[in-house]
Amino acid sequence: MLKTKTLISVLAMAAFTGAAMAQTTGTTSGTTTETAPAAETTPAPETAPAQTTEAAPSDLDTGQPEGPQIGQPYIKEDVSDWQIQCIKQEEGTKEPCQLYQLLRGEEGNPVAEVIIEKLPAGGQVAAGGTIIVPLGTALARDMRIAVGNSQGKVYRYAFCDNSACFARIGFLAADVSAFKAGSSATLTIFSYERADQPVTLNISLAGFTAGFDKIDPSPVPAKSE
Repeated sequence: MLKTKTLISVLAMAAFTGAAMAQTTGTTSGTTTETAPAAETTPAPETAPAQTTEAAPSDLDTGQPEGPQIGQPYIKEDVSDWQIQCIKQEEGTKEPCQLYQLLRGEEGNPVAEVIIEKLPAGGQVAAGGTIIVPLGTALARDMRIAVGNSQGKVYRYAFCDNSACFARIGFLAADVSAFKAGSSATLTIFSYERADQPVTLNISLAGFTAGFDKIDPSPVPAKSE
């Protein structure tokens, strides 16, 4: 009984048979050519039916890691009456952070916001501040900031958008030292409708020193040529 031939042996036999047939071409009719027995072939395996992959429904929520995502602002820590707000960064990268306090009026309604960021040491300005006040503020009357009963400073407004008006402030090292030494400061603004009646808001300095010391300096933007 013949053994089943492998694929290699079948190919070798086919090549050998072809060579033999080429050599017998042109011989006399009296020459008898023996024909090699047909090689047994292994039947090809049946092809498995193709598997179809159904697309997952697009309305399924696969979830995401809990907490702030990279590039999102979040409250890192509450330090007494101040918040340390940061922008989430990749692991191992320093996060830009700032101090924040919401100022409320006499009835407890939110009126203004104070944002303070530390600047690199060695410069004339030790900290940058952004004061956000509501629309309807009298922009012609500069805002005033004073620590305790000390002499205050006045600052101009920078711009307004469709939601609020903004003042960009540079605090000197002496200003920051006064904030650290004081217990409270006042922000005075004026309403456009009642420009003769000042609106005085309290800025708590509780936690300012600890919060300011915890944040890293913000890089100073390069000057455009």
